[in-house]
Amino acid sequence: MRKAYDGMVAILEVYSGGLILVMLGVVLVGVFYRYVINEALSWYDEFAGFILVWLTMYGSVVGLARGKHISFETLVEKLPRRGQRVVEIFGILCVMMFSVVVLTSGWELIREMAEETAVSIPEIKMAWIYSVMPISAALMILVGAVQLVRTISGKGLSGEARPKAMEEGQ
Repeated sequence: MRKAYDGMVAILEVYSGGLILVMLGVVLVGVFYRYVINEALSWYDEFAGFILVWLTMYGSVVGLARGKHISFETLVEKLPRRGQRVVEIFGILCVMMFSVVVLTSGWELIREMAEETAVSIPEIKMAWIYSVMPISAALMILVGAVQLVRTISGKGLSGEARPKAMEEGQ
């Protein structure tokens, strides 16, 4: 189970890196056409925006899985170990609840926009573009569930058991 989870996170990291490269390529093509050929492409700006949104959403999943989201570490570290665990659980539950909102809202958005197409590329359905919302939210819920189990069981983000001294708040 641990290997499957780590594999999923690694795949998302590679996918996010690929999205960065695609976005870089699209922007470079747009700049080349505008300034070298003197013809602006109608689609590159919108397409780069879509890629940026996808990168942000999938990158957020990776950031959550790696424990890189913003937090109040200095404040939390001043609490006793039991208080730290309560704050960790509360934070994970907040992220999971927010992810449920994004998942349901994203699903509704997909249903509403099912027949709409991108302005500059009419072959692309907006439902496909917006699919990133429920997919990334579901992945964040999965990551949150894993983190919740690890926190409750006394394991950190790395999945290794915490030293006994940390468990006792020493």
